[in-house]
Amino acid sequence: MTARMFAKLWMLLATLVVAGAATPLAMAHEYDVHAKPKGERCVEPTDFMRRNHMELLKHHRNEALRQGVRTTKHSLKGCVECHASAKTGSVAASKEDFCVSCHAYTAVHLDCWDCHATKPGKKALKEGVAP
Repeated sequence: MTARMFAKLWMLLATLVVAGAATPLAMAHEYDVHAKPKGERCVEPTDFMRRNHMELLKHHRNEALRQGVRTTKHSLKGCVECHASAKTGSVAASKEDFCVSCHAYTAVHLDCWDCHATKPGKKALKEGVAP
């Protein structure tokens, strides 16, 4: 194989990898992969939440844990209460549930539920951690 053929093959492979990685994120905006929430509208516009919900949750966590400021607007508990499935009562009990369906679709690992409850009104899974 010549250096030129190798370079072309490498470029093709790189293009396929980049295109494959970007496809789920691009499609997630066009394809509704999860159940509808209970409320009339989210605390923020849908497109904003799809891109920024994790930053909002991290910011809310930092304010609550480190500064003692507790609000409900961007709380994980509020998300669970609104987005829990009517079928399972959870956001993460089955592959069709709100959080799991989107995160599986975009290949993002969820670790929120290691400490937090996946169902509204339930206590946290680990003692001393707020739902």
